[in-house]
Amino acid sequence: MTHTVSVADLMTSSGVAFGTSGARGLVSAMTDRVCFAYTCAFLQHLGDIGQFEPGMVVAIAGDLRPSTPRILATCAAAVLHMGGEVAYCGFVPSPALAAYGFGRGIPSLMVTGSHIPDDRNGIKFNRVDGEILKPDEMAMRTQDMTLPDLFDDQGMLKIAQSCGPLVDVATDYVARYVDFFGVKALQGLKLGVYEHSAVGRDVLATIVEKLGGEIIRLGRSETFIPVDTEAVRPEDQALASQWATEFGLDAILSTDGDSDRPLLADETGAWIRGDVLGILCAKALGIGAVATPVSCNTALEQSGLFREVRRTRIGSPYVIEAMNALIDGPVTVCGYEANGGFLLGTAVEKEYRHLPALPTRDAVLPMLAVLVDARRKGMALSALQAQLPARYTFSERLQYYPTNQSQALLAHLQEGTEAQALARLTQMFQELAGKACTFDTTDGLRITFENGDIIHLRPSGNAPELRCYTESTTTTRAKSLNTQVLAMIREKPVLVVG
Repeated sequence: MTHTVSVADLMTSSGVAFGTSGARGLVSAMTDRVCFAYTCAFLQHLGDIGQFEPGMVVAIAGDLRPSTPRILATCAAAVLHMGGEVAYCGFVPSPALAAYGFGRGIPSLMVTGSHIPDDRNGIKFNRVDGEILKPDEMAMRTQDMTLPDLFDDQGMLKIAQSCGPLVDVATDYVARYVDFFGVKALQGLKLGVYEHSAVGRDVLATIVEKLGGEIIRLGRSETFIPVDTEAVRPEDQALASQWATEFGLDAILSTDGDSDRPLLADETGAWIRGDVLGILCAKALGIGAVATPVSCNTALEQSGLFREVRRTRIGSPYVIEAMNALIDGPVTVCGYEANGGFLLGTAVEKEYRHLPALPTRDAVLPMLAVLVDARRKGMALSALQAQLPARYTFSERLQYYPTNQSQALLAHLQEGTEAQALARLTQMFQELAGKACTFDTTDGLRITFENGDIIHLRPSGNAPELRCYTESTTTTRAKSLNTQVLAMIREKPVLVVG
């Protein structure tokens, strides 16, 4: 017996909704039935646009969360149900899986919750030519799926499924960087690899060793640790400082859970913010045009290093859309996000070596490119970073702040003419930052003040939170400004919104 379900209704009833590049939700809500339906909807949509047909191979992989093997097996069952063949790639970095799929012109999906705690998980979907974009998500929502009678009353598969034999994709991913940078690229450097529970921890260590670096393996964990490269945990800040001193390291390399977001610390153990790492990587690769979210560090423009910069809404689908638009031009193109994930839109040729495009978030490239650049120049990472304009960013959030209240606040602050809005913004923030001179509504409300400070307010898209991004000329000032802004909004909501 079969029955038909609407993906839109399933999203509402389960709470498993689309975020960046796929679906995420509580593990308890990601039943086999839900994951099966989402995978079928993905392939049915690809069939509608000519990117999937019965007999086609679909590559699948996952991260190291306890729930991932079950969900992977369910996704494999869905691929088979749709008439596809499964290329089971095991537990590998998201960009390694994507590179395998793009290189062979086949769809792929990654079971991962990225950096969030392991009571949640998700499925990232890739078309044959890149990540799914917002139009793809919308089309998947409209799918009606006919599901087979494979599930019990709790929505779990009645019979355990197998993913099939393992396909090696890590070897090609390692070779991608060894072939481009060369076997002596990191020679003479002593590098820590903070492994924790990142799925790419062994792959990363292998790459660093093959490039000639001496590695010290650090902090390996068999329990999942939710490392967020945008909001580094205090304990990870303390550990990096301790390790850098104890082992005399030149740098520490790490990633988030599915190893598509980098975390690189300099020789002092200070973690480099992802948007700064993106600038340094683009510079090292000789990139001509850059796409990045509006929330990222403005040292990008102030450096004068790039022919064109496109600012976007926050999220890799928006960065990819802008990056694709830039590819029509005559220069090399990249994109990056505040989390450090680096997307290479066009191939790079350097010193007679070729690095193919990889239009999905990657953690390895930005860390390697910056380390190799620093070594060639005989500089420490901190000195390399100091060459950029002195712009520093900080981000934090006001939790349990209703979305409708955030929206009302932003609507109030920008209502009326531009002059009226600027006057209102100046009145509100004058004691903190002085006179407001411009504002940007690309994603939330981003205000630039005459003294160069920036305050950016943005309601979260999937939680009752108000996010605040600040930028200034020192790290202390950026953090202090952020704290003061959130305290003002928290303590005087009536005054702010009224």
